[in-house]
Parts: sequence; structure tokens; C-alpha cells
Amino acid sequence: MMKSMTGFGRAEAVTKERKITVELKSVNHRYLDLNIKMPRKLNVFEGQIRNLMKHYMQRGKVDVFITYEDYTAGSMSVKYNREIAGEYLKYLKQMEEEFSLENDIKVSALSRYPEVLTMEEQSINEEETWKFLEGPLNEACRKFVETREREGRNLKEDLLAKLEGLDEMVTKVQQRSPEVIQAYREKLEAKVHELLEDTQIDENRIAAEVILFSDKICNDEETVRLQSHIRGMEKILAEKEGIGRKLDFMAQEMNREANTILSKSNDLEVSDIAIDLKTEIEKIREQIQNIE
Repeated sequence: MMKSMTGFGRAEAVTKERKITVELKSVNHRYLDLNIKMPRKLNVFEGQIRNLMKHYMQRGKVDVFITYEDYTAGSMSVKYNREIAGEYLKYLKQMEEEFSLENDIKVSALSRYPEVLTMEEQSINEEETWKFLEGPLNEACRKFVETREREGRNLKEDLLAKLEGLDEMVTKVQQRSPEVIQAYREKLEAKVHELLEDTQIDENRIAAEVILFSDKICNDEETVRLQSHIRGMEKILAEKEGIGRKLDFMAQEMNREANTILSKSNDLEVSDIAIDLKTEIEKIREQIQNIE
């Protein structure tokens, strides 16, 4: 199924001891770019998180937000730094001797000195924590993919409608081309009659001029290729995955054909249609940038 690169997913797991929340959101990007923000204690799982997410997505700039709350008292511990306390005492004693001061330091006062007593997070049980994280991570990814698929269906409908419009414009160019040639012939004959008056007109010469003109403005190859590209795009849109790059390449080829039709045009109506073709193709390219 066709997917958009814009998506959002959120899930959480809660127990009496802890809570994990996973949130994903993405925008367009040429490749898959995972930006993971989570507590430092979960950094050990970054590789596993990336591998898991690659099963759900191929392209896009994806921001991943993971929060972890531990409600157990054992999640933190007090650390006593004996070396730092010893340094403080040594310099306090030195100050006592140098300045003849009373050393009134007590344990309660020393414990409040910087870095003597610190709070430290306990290490986590990696296997147990990963099992707890894996559930909401998978759920958030599934919801994320669902939003991408839903947006992908809307994109597909819009692109198919635009391709139908392109096909109609190409048909108008094909129908207009013989009319342009006929109009040129009539204009040429009228001009020759005006210049030669009663003199006999060389029909062969006029036919040769009309042929040269028709060769110059002929856009048969371009219109046939455009119709082929339109059918090709419709076929690609029916594929399941990895279609964004294919469609982008096809749109570039379509734009090239529309440019050629415009450059060959010697008729205001055909020129207007070619400009409309280029405008619609650009809109299609913009939409394609949203496809995974």
C-alpha cells in the first residue's frame, strides 16, 4: 500500500513500578533519518530501536521521543565519595593551622559539601527493560504506519485525478495539431493569392511549405511519450512499496516532454495547454515528495 512520509504514532506502557511512553512523528526526507531522544539509561537500546523501526519505514525524517519513569525507591542510591571528603578535611585542617582557627567541622556539615554525597541512578536490568520497551515501541510504529497509509490513500486519489487531467490536456494538444496545420495552409494560400493576384498558384510549392511547417511543430512523439508516462505512473501507483523515487523520475521525464511541446508550439492554444501541463506536472512532483 502506498504510504505518505508524514506520520504520527504514540503508545505507552504503565505498571505500578514504571511507565514508558513512545512518540513518533515524521516529515519528508530523501532517506530514512531517525532522530531518537530518550533518557541516558536507555541509550544501550539505541541499536535495537533503530533495527526494529527499519521494519516499519523506509524513508522520512522521523523524530522519536521516549520517556521513562521509574516509581521504585530502588531506582536511586546515595553515593559517598570518600576521596573528596578527605580532600576537604585535609584543607580545612591546613586552614586551622595556618590561621589559628577553631576547626568546628561536623559530619552533617561535611556531607553537604559538593560531591561528598551524590544521588546516582541504579543500573537497569537490560533484558527486562527491553521487553517492557519493545511493546509500546511496536505499537507506536504500527499506529505510525497506519497514519502514513491513510494519508497515502488520499495522495493516491489526488495523483490519479491529476493524471486524468493531464491525459485530457494531452488529448487536446493532439486534436489541436491538425487544426493548426490546416489554419497555416489556409493562411499561406490567402497570402499567396494576395501577392500573386490572378497568377497561377503552385500547389506543390504550398504543399511543400505546409509539410516543412508541420515537421517543425510536430509534437506526436512528445504526446505519445507523455501518455506512456501517464500510464506508467498509474501502474506504479498500484505497487505496494518504494514507489516515491520511481514516480519522481517519471515526473521529471513528463516535464521534459511538456517543455518540448511548449518550445515547438506556434499556436497560442497549444502554448496555453503546454503551460498548464507544466503547472500540473509540478503539482504532481510536489505531491510525490510526500510519498515513501
